[in-house]
Amino acid sequence: MEPLAARIRPTSLKDYIGQEHLVGKGKPLFEAILKKHIFSFILWGPPGSGKTTLARIYAEALGAEFFELSAVSAGKDDIRQIIEAGSLGRPKVLFLDEIHRFNKAQQDFLLPYVEKGTLTLIGATTENPSFEVIPALLSRARVFVLQELTEKDMRTILKRTKYEVPKEASEWLIGLAQGDARQMLTVLDNAKELYGSITLSALKDTVQSKHLRYDKKGEEHYNTISAYIKSMRAGEADAALYYLARMVDAGEDPKFIARRMVIFASEDIGLAQPTALVVANEVFKAVELIGYPECQINLAHGTAYLTRSKKDRSAYDAYFAALADVKKHGHLPIPLHLRNAPTKLMKGLGYGEGQKWEAGFNHEKGYLPDKLKKQSYLPKRQEE
Repeated sequence: MEPLAARIRPTSLKDYIGQEHLVGKGKPLFEAILKKHIFSFILWGPPGSGKTTLARIYAEALGAEFFELSAVSAGKDDIRQIIEAGSLGRPKVLFLDEIHRFNKAQQDFLLPYVEKGTLTLIGATTENPSFEVIPALLSRARVFVLQELTEKDMRTILKRTKYEVPKEASEWLIGLAQGDARQMLTVLDNAKELYGSITLSALKDTVQSKHLRYDKKGEEHYNTISAYIKSMRAGEADAALYYLARMVDAGEDPKFIARRMVIFASEDIGLAQPTALVVANEVFKAVELIGYPECQINLAHGTAYLTRSKKDRSAYDAYFAALADVKKHGHLPIPLHLRNAPTKLMKGLGYGEGQKWEAGFNHEKGYLPDKLKKQSYLPKRQEE
């Protein structure tokens, strides 16, 4: 039997719930569907906000051939098969779910087909496409931002299931789902299959799943990444690798983990081992290029390296101390002897006075604004 979410999926905008800013009368996707306007676009929004449904409604309105792939498991061969498949004289719409999981090479492969109009691409992502989609592909697709479904939207969807759900159970379920209609319907359907009737206790028993506990917006997500970073900071490689494994096993976006590694390399390791930033950046590039499952090896390599590196937060602390002074004192006047002096008038006013173009030259008047002359942010090096 089809999942409940598929069984009650609307097939037209008339039954579509939410996203009025996109599908309300006169709004961009309403007009595109009404006028059968063919163009590629990306739907950026939280899980379960209606991206797949919207893509299907659009393709149906065009009378297009609809192909659906998940970037988690799909590759170049899958796209090639769609391209080479016999055409029925209709436009081909490719819905690529989780497009942010496609690495750069895969996106580069897809680009010419979108550019030529061989494929009309509808990408769906929960991550900012500015970071996850290559600029060339992004420039050829309009981005529409979907919002989290409201509690009112969720209640309307719940009513459509025709299931008898006590008020206490429905309120708990809506609170659990946090605007994710697919999660709400999955839990509801599983509870019905497992326990026959839907009660609060049946719903609670149903969600005893590692993947539901590890919601990307939920507490477990933040707890795990926090434990991972703290373990690296403490030099505890076993613990760091364990928390890394938990994130990978739960399907965490590898680029999210790699980004945290790049931040950690400067924030926690810093000047103690500058090559850590190089390694972290290379891990990020490897993750972007390779993707799962192989990139988990790169993540493990980087985690072990960063964890074993010496730690020094002085650059991080010094910068934020300087930033605090900027916020406290505003933009203090830059000393005249440090200012640019492109004209005789400026030179006459003392701009750039006493400066010498010599390596290692240190002006006797110093370099900070007068009000901060005695301020020191970064500890002096031992040789100084």
